[in-house]
Amino acid sequence: MLTRLTQELTAPFSRRRWLAAAAGLALGAAGFGPAMAADDTIKIGVLHSLSGTMAISETTLKDTILFLIDEQNKKGGVLGKKLEAVVVDPASNWPLFAEKARELITKNKVAVVFGCWTSVSRKSVLPVFKELNSILFYPVQYEGEESERNVFYTGAAPNQQAIPAVDYLMKDEKVKRWVLAGTDYVYPRTTNKILEAYLKSKGVAQEDIMINYTPFGHSDWQTIVADIKKFGSAGKKTAVVSTINGDANVPFYKELGNQGVKAKDIPVVAFSVGEEELAGIDTKPLVGHLAAWNYFESIKTPANEKFIKEWQAYTKNPKRVTNDPMEAHVIGFNMWVKAVEKVKSTDPDKVIDALPGTEAPNLTGGVSKMLPNHHITKPVFIGEIKGDGQFSVVYKTKDLVPGDAWSKELEGSKDLIGDWVGKKCGNFNVKTNKCLGSGT
Repeated sequence: MLTRLTQELTAPFSRRRWLAAAAGLALGAAGFGPAMAADDTIKIGVLHSLSGTMAISETTLKDTILFLIDEQNKKGGVLGKKLEAVVVDPASNWPLFAEKARELITKNKVAVVFGCWTSVSRKSVLPVFKELNSILFYPVQYEGEESERNVFYTGAAPNQQAIPAVDYLMKDEKVKRWVLAGTDYVYPRTTNKILEAYLKSKGVAQEDIMINYTPFGHSDWQTIVADIKKFGSAGKKTAVVSTINGDANVPFYKELGNQGVKAKDIPVVAFSVGEEELAGIDTKPLVGHLAAWNYFESIKTPANEKFIKEWQAYTKNPKRVTNDPMEAHVIGFNMWVKAVEKVKSTDPDKVIDALPGTEAPNLTGGVSKMLPNHHITKPVFIGEIKGDGQFSVVYKTKDLVPGDAWSKELEGSKDLIGDWVGKKCGNFNVKTNKCLGSGT
């Protein structure tokens, strides 16, 4: 699988890529284009990689939006109009994300876009959404340090995932040594910068922090896992905090099993591994390793059980799993629908102004709210991997945690807030009482 995915990523003119592009054009051309369809449909852009290294994670998010659109259409659509998905494949190619975003907005005339996974893909499309004044819902945990007017962040900020995970490992697992292992791009590097500062503020010495980065799609983990084992043999409890993304997780976890790295010795807590990523792995050697998310499929609530049942019926697959970024899309989609119905328009300016304060039920028993910084309130869960590829919750926050756009751990960010309601600014310095730039 890794070889095939790598070939797709590095061969931009492959038959599969060509077919995906042709399919996207066909969708855009359906009904003689957006002008004719505008009267009776509202177009929804879906910007997720269906090929390349991130397809392992993003394909399910495309399916999630199609499912949500189908469910909403059964209720009569929005503003009396049917919703129509326009699906494109940016193919894990970061510049292509920007091209596809522009195509969705200018050619297909979509009212909103749900998409991106990696922060590098989100950073790639930001200028497009700002220039064309369109709306992006971004559903994945990320590094923070951003609050844009045209983006709504429904995934976790560091204070809703990374910081609580480290606190749990310190308190409950008595961890003293730390391996910060990530894929080499924006999210892991910035998150690890935040975590390194946080660990040092808690008295952790530099020699007790090991940081390692690998490229997207990395497959040879033998030496790195051996280094982790050696680092963990110094007589202090050691843990791995993993920001490894995409299909590189498959050989990483396999190598942990091969080298006998057990959770009781060196626990791994992952921020980008959920039920979908574990579906293709023999999880028995990984039992007890951890993941920090804001949702797990195994959480028993009536809302979650209903969602899982309807999702599996829609996909015609009783074994199809759910995961955290899917729930983020559920929350974001329902917030968008509420905002559009409130202002009786899909006009971006009206919808952007209406979204802060909008609430939508999450799937774990609470109600999430869109904040003035365009982040949402979320519960935090830490789960242990079970032999069946599901998670057993070992920790949860008492209340929903408001997402911080800017990290208090970083010197250049601790005085910044995002506030698109009162301050009309994404990076407002509360000490100087000034807005610094455009938001990022």
